[in-house]
Amino acid sequence: MTSEPIILPPGAGRAYEIGPMRGVFKADGAETDDRYCVSEWSVEPGASGPGPHHHDENVELFLVTEGTMAFLVGEEWVDAPAGTFLRIPAGMTHDFANRTEAPARAFNVFIPGGFEAPFASWAGD
Repeated sequence: MTSEPIILPPGAGRAYEIGPMRGVFKADGAETDDRYCVSEWSVEPGASGPGPHHHDENVELFLVTEGTMAFLVGEEWVDAPAGTFLRIPAGMTHDFANRTEAPARAFNVFIPGGFEAPFASWAGD
């Protein structure tokens, strides 16, 4: 893990466009020794996210920072306006989407890390 601080301006990081989603990875991999992965996710207005899924060994934290995102938490969809915090336990089915006509964005922490490794190939990089 790097002992140097990481300071990124708004929008900076390793960005991947995946369909209507954009993931910007802020700190991960060797920078965090895979202890955690920090990213920012946006979904185009009216678009779906990654689809229902779960992570057997990982907890996810989300903080909606812009607009309103809809989150599937277990079997229930929840509208989450800016300022909403969500903790998704390991093994729980979840998803997110932007069901509005305005931009929506969420800050994400994935614990432990390692989540980001396949994104370059998924995004076609």
